[in-house]
Amino acid sequence: MSTELLIRPDDEPAVRALPANVEAEAAFLGAVLIDNRVIEELPTQLTAVHFFEPVHARIFDRILQLLDRKAVVTPVTLKPYFESDESLKELGGTAYLARLTADGQGLLAPRELAEQIYDLALLRELVSVGRTLVEGAMDTSESVEPMEQVEQAEQALYQVAEGAAAGNDAQSFATATRTAITQIERAFNSGGHIAGKTTGLTSLNDKIGGLHDSDLIILAGRPGMGKTSLATNIAFNAADRFRRDIDDGIESEESVGAAVAFFSLEMSADQLATRILAEQSKISSEALRMGKISREDFQQLSFASQRLAELPLFIDDTPALSIAALRTRARRLKRRHDIGLIVVDYLQLMQGTNRSGNDNRVNEISEISRGLKTLAKELNVPVIALSQLSRAVEQRDEKRPMLSDLRESGSIEQDADMVWFVYREDYYVKNTEPKYPSEADPPDVHAKWETWRETMEQVTGLAELIIGKQRHGATGKVRLRFEARITRFSDLDETYDQPEYD
Repeated sequence: MSTELLIRPDDEPAVRALPANVEAEAAFLGAVLIDNRVIEELPTQLTAVHFFEPVHARIFDRILQLLDRKAVVTPVTLKPYFESDESLKELGGTAYLARLTADGQGLLAPRELAEQIYDLALLRELVSVGRTLVEGAMDTSESVEPMEQVEQAEQALYQVAEGAAAGNDAQSFATATRTAITQIERAFNSGGHIAGKTTGLTSLNDKIGGLHDSDLIILAGRPGMGKTSLATNIAFNAADRFRRDIDDGIESEESVGAAVAFFSLEMSADQLATRILAEQSKISSEALRMGKISREDFQQLSFASQRLAELPLFIDDTPALSIAALRTRARRLKRRHDIGLIVVDYLQLMQGTNRSGNDNRVNEISEISRGLKTLAKELNVPVIALSQLSRAVEQRDEKRPMLSDLRESGSIEQDADMVWFVYREDYYVKNTEPKYPSEADPPDVHAKWETWRETMEQVTGLAELIIGKQRHGATGKVRLRFEARITRFSDLDETYDQPEYD
């Protein structure tokens, strides 16, 4: 590693050169030109931008292009591409390509050389981040927002930690194609059902192909529809599948499950935990809260809690989070626990930056939705954000929600890759229960109540998940079963016994 000092006059401080090892770069390139298979065995994702010497960067980039075409790369096959390279002429012209392979020392430790090149590139990025941070902190003008600078620094440091700073440049279509083929192969291997993270609901997976990385999914509904329950169910299903896949020896990259970050701005962590315990132990949430359980129930609850102890589900119940604070916390969870799914409950409880103090709520919600979409792309994970619907739904005879019902919508519909609506007809039918007839009531009163009872029997326990928008496929609806007693959504079995509707 080069650590030499640039000599200045005695009255000026010495400045270190940027971390680099040009000799290591040359030795590594020589190893690759001698044996192209070296690149296949690299432990790090090395790209041209990780090289300090520009000529070396161009050589490595051309090597990758030729290897992608299944060509054999040697100094001879590289020569036509560099005959007019002015910088290479300063090093001796195309003869420099042959000199790279002269001693073959790079073959003794190509992996170690690649790791050093990669690490030094990250150190240079860190130096750049530090310089920018210092320059920003020295700016004391009134327009400077210190917390905004902290957010920007956190984002930049996250990118360095993930090695993502080099990925900000435009990627070639070949790279994007390889990524797309990998996702298609994953869907093919799953039997044609899922390309992303699982929701745990087969009928929903079949409709949307799973939760896709970098997607923003808006899950909306009126109060009482069960949107938090559905989000909790999906979070548990994804985390549980991830844990089971890891236990079965499946690599985390191959799992259709995911470690989950659940940001609950409305409910506390223990309330969410109670819901999941109720679902898994099949004991009602109300009974758990009030302690109305038998000894057998308590034993069943203990078994369920033991199964859930190692669930990769992380709950942050900090209230009134700003979009900047949520993104900072999400990056931290990604770095520490490699989360693969984020759930936010719910969007309208978040705060924007509101720097001017004059922005109206619609603009603030639009800023939040854009921030969530940016977060999904930055961390390359699906983000499910719950959203309230406007009261306009209640004013219509047809209660099924539409995109226009999104409350304070702004750009929510525009930013979202998918929009889901939860709809339960039994919720509305139950609220229309007529007076229970007595023996003295006329026949039409009895008939009215009997008609209501028959309707209630038909719809109790049924739910619809309406796909109002989907960039990846068609819209439509998925019929689900909802067990209100344990707040659980599941695939609809047409033969199931419907619960009582009391």
